[in-house]
Amino acid sequence: MLKKPFAPAAKENRDAILNVLHQEFKQTNKVLEIGSGTGQHAAYFSQQLTHLAWQASDKQEMLAGITMWLDDLNLDNVLTPIALDVNLNWPQQTYDGAYAANIAHIMHWNEIEALFSGLDQVLTDSAVFCLYGPFNINGDYTSESNRRFDQWLVNRDPLSCIRDKKDLDQLALNNNFQPSTEWEMPHNNKILCWRR
Repeated sequence: MLKKPFAPAAKENRDAILNVLHQEFKQTNKVLEIGSGTGQHAAYFSQQLTHLAWQASDKQEMLAGITMWLDDLNLDNVLTPIALDVNLNWPQQTYDGAYAANIAHIMHWNEIEALFSGLDQVLTDSAVFCLYGPFNINGDYTSESNRRFDQWLVNRDPLSCIRDKKDLDQLALNNNFQPSTEWEMPHNNKILCWRR
C-alpha cells in the first residue's frame, strides 16, 4: 500500500510562502502549481487560500501521492491533479496564476526554457508566476550555505545549479512576462514573481 509522501522542508517553509501568496494571489482565481512533489503545499495552500481553485501537477508517477494529500481534505476549491512534463504536455485550460517551489535548481536549463514557454501558453493576461527557491543575484551567491548547496547540485548533476535572477528575468521577458516583486524568505531563499 502506498504511504503518503512527506518532505520536512515543505512543512517548514509553508507559512512564510503562504504570507507571500496571500499578497501575490489577491486578485487571482485559478492557480497552476508546477512540480507539486509530495502534494503538501497543494494541500496546505488550498486550505488557506479558499478564494483560489488550486491545480496541482507533476509527472505521472507523483500523482498518486499528491492525490492522497488532497483526498484527505475533500475541499471544493481543489482540482484533480494533472500530469505535466514541461517538455511534453501542457494543459489545454488557462490559469491566472502559477506557483512552483524548489524546481529551478533541479531542472536543466532547457527545461526552464520549456517552463516559461509553457506558462506563456497557459497563463492569461495580468497573470502572475511565483517561483520559490535559492537564487543567485548578479552572479553572486546570497550565502555560504547556498554556495555549498550549489556545489552539491553540480556534483550530483552537472546540468543543475542555483539559477541567477538576471538569467531568469531575461527568459521571462522573452516569454512575455515582466519581472515584478522579489521576496526575501527564510534559509537564504527567495520568491521571485513575474507578471504578464
